Amino acid sequence: MKNYDIAAYIWPSYTGDELRTRIFWPRGIGEWETVLEAKPKFEGHLWPRKPLWGYCNEADPAVMEMQIEQATRYGVNVFIYDWYWYDGRPFLENCLNDGFLKAANNKKMKFFLMWANHNVNHLWDRRLAGTEEGKTVIWNGAADFAQFQIIVDRWLEKYFCLDNYYTIDGCPVLMIYDIENLVVGFGGIENTRKAMEYLRETVKNAGFPDVHLQFCVRGDRDCNPEKIGIACKYCELTEKLGADSITNYQTGQLVSYNGDFLDQLENEKEAWKRIDKEYSIPYFPHISCGWDTNPRYQMLKPSIITNNTPENLETAFRAAKDYADSHDLPAPLITVNSWNEWTEGSYLQPDDLYGYGYLEALKKVFTEE
Repeated sequence: MKNYDIAAYIWPSYTGDELRTRIFWPRGIGEWETVLEAKPKFEGHLWPRKPLWGYCNEADPAVMEMQIEQATRYGVNVFIYDWYWYDGRPFLENCLNDGFLKAANNKKMKFFLMWANHNVNHLWDRRLAGTEEGKTVIWNGAADFAQFQIIVDRWLEKYFCLDNYYTIDGCPVLMIYDIENLVVGFGGIENTRKAMEYLRETVKNAGFPDVHLQFCVRGDRDCNPEKIGIACKYCELTEKLGADSITNYQTGQLVSYNGDFLDQLENEKEAWKRIDKEYSIPYFPHISCGWDTNPRYQMLKPSIITNNTPENLETAFRAAKDYADSHDLPAPLITVNSWNEWTEGSYLQPDDLYGYGYLEALKKVFTEE
């Protein structure tokens, strides 16, 4: 049987140990506060949901030891940690540093970073999310070159050097979430290309063959010329910046965030065909478990993926597996949203609605068939 690298994103907000999170979640338990306050918005709305493992502090190594055991048992063998840098310092890094990396069994899994370099407003604050006041930017995720040098040194010293950091052909994988904001930070495409060259050279000087630079993409839509300075598509921008591969953070980056899960899967498969035609670099297939951000808002957000049952998720996993098997990819990597995006309705962790159903579906497709 072929072995697959099933990489689930981790949203590292389920801890109160990071003091700066208190502006969003004052109770000191991270975004579990939002999960606990979630209420149904209409008859038949499948909220609230409860985590079967409880409202755990995921910066606790004992908690992560349990989660690593469960993840690997069901076929998730890579975690992708959302990694943030605001105001000249990391944010929410303690889930990785104090939880995963201090877990006694962390070598059972690989991990890598997704630089979540987007701006932050009050989206995470249920009291203000969706209001005019809530649109105010708190932290700018765009980094200039001076900050980027500090960031690259941190990646190398704390993460890339570890035995269980995920590599492709010996190159540590680094995913970048917001390509447009990357260009904004460096002041244009040419400066961004030079910054990516600096990243590669620095990683090579540290003894690696190179870095595997992976971008999150937004389907076939055009980039915002007001942000990046020129009119072009995402496929053109990834080529200009020298990306090695692409994937998604959420299925909604390719298709609508609304509708029946299986309908959206068919739309997503059509999007994969367009990606094959438009991009000259490998696309690692992505599957999301769902979409419903209503826990974060007091008002109704009508964009909801419905019918995302374990049985239908199994169908989606099989589609991603078929894509990976039919393409000459540099690694058997499939990305999944997510391990724990509870407030976006997209998680593999067991709940009181489907139990371990999502994990069982993943295990059936990738480890049993």
